[in-house]
Amino acid sequence: MDDSIYRVVRTTHFTARFLLDADDQAATVENVDAHITASDGTKWSATFMTPEEISRILDRWTDTGEYSSGHYFRCPDLVIVRRKGVPSMVTALEDIFNDGGPRGTLGDLN
Repeated sequence: MDDSIYRVVRTTHFTARFLLDADDQAATVENVDAHITASDGTKWSATFMTPEEISRILDRWTDTGEYSSGHYFRCPDLVIVRRKGVPSMVTALEDIFNDGGPRGTLGDLN
């Protein structure tokens, strides 16, 4: 995997690769996909969003007609974080790994 296109964070439990858009800043991003490799070699996916970002998407869909005009939102590997930024997302991942692991929470890429 080409780490040059990712913001990479390594911990004892995992390596997380956050795919930031060109205009995203790691400290303020509110919607980002990540590829996670656990220390045991298993691979996982996550989509991190803040509640504010989900609200913006639903509002936009109200205008575009997507998802029944913004009536609902779904994302299979969604992790909602209260605060924006990669550090908040890493904190969530650390808790997920410390609380039994990613199975059933993150997207399974194995």
